Amino acid sequence: MTEQSAHTDGTTGPSSGTDPATETFVAHRNLLFTVVYEMLGSAADAEDVLQETWLRWAGVDLGTVRDRRAYLVRITTRQALTRLRTLRRRKESYVGPWLPEPLLTAPDVAEDVELADSVSMAMLLVLETLAPTERAVFVLREVFDLGYDEIAEAVDKTPAAVRQIAHRARAHVAARRPRETVSPDRARDALAAFRRAVETGDPRGLLDLIAPDVVLLTDGGGIVRAALRPVVGAAEVIRVLERIGTSVSVRPAQINGHPALLLHRGGELDTVIALRLDAGLVTGLYAVRNPEKLSRIGRETAMSR
Repeated sequence: MTEQSAHTDGTTGPSSGTDPATETFVAHRNLLFTVVYEMLGSAADAEDVLQETWLRWAGVDLGTVRDRRAYLVRITTRQALTRLRTLRRRKESYVGPWLPEPLLTAPDVAEDVELADSVSMAMLLVLETLAPTERAVFVLREVFDLGYDEIAEAVDKTPAAVRQIAHRARAHVAARRPRETVSPDRARDALAAFRRAVETGDPRGLLDLIAPDVVLLTDGGGIVRAALRPVVGAAEVIRVLERIGTSVSVRPAQINGHPALLLHRGGELDTVIALRLDAGLVTGLYAVRNPEKLSRIGRETAMSR
């Protein structure tokens, strides 16, 4: 294996150099990470999958590889599917609601509307409702526009079966995803109103912004205090928000390609809050408090299609 070096996002992986296998892996690393993250919703697990992918890739005879990008995607997808099945068992014993690991993203992620939509907290939760193979097929087809033959090799299915799976997954996601693409300006306005309500300790000012059937999910992972069940309804959500108090400092950030809020308490990051907007109203609030999921917020994570 080649010498390890640090990447700009703080993770480790093969160092760049003249070795063709290394150069190919480094060139496609951001894409591979994005594929795995969309399949798993966990950056930590995505990094593990990339390490496993590299170990397998380093042993491949490149002379037998016609399309290196496709070959890497195939290895990565198979490793991600194995990890996804393990994660599903782990989530069954998770304390309280499970939310994806939030990532601080660069402006270029938000500028790619399709990429930002695919990695949003709302979309990742929709993808959680798919079976593992359905999720892999949907991500590879709808987000990365891979051909059915290429996907078939990655998931060990026939192209005909992949077409059926893709159709089923697309219909499933369409019925559950946000009903409209919200403009960045509209999202920022909603977030600004939400921020003012939190900072003033008067969330009742949000009544015109919050949908009557809004759902708040708080992920503490059994490590920090959080609601163990979804909080449903504007009145109940506002009661929870009132308990935040004015002891937190709030600042905006780009999380998973969308405007979000970072809540700090005592100088330490306490909570990341992302919003789901439908028809101009906040229909979902996702509050990640599990400290194990907040370790990457201090640095931007590179993503690409």
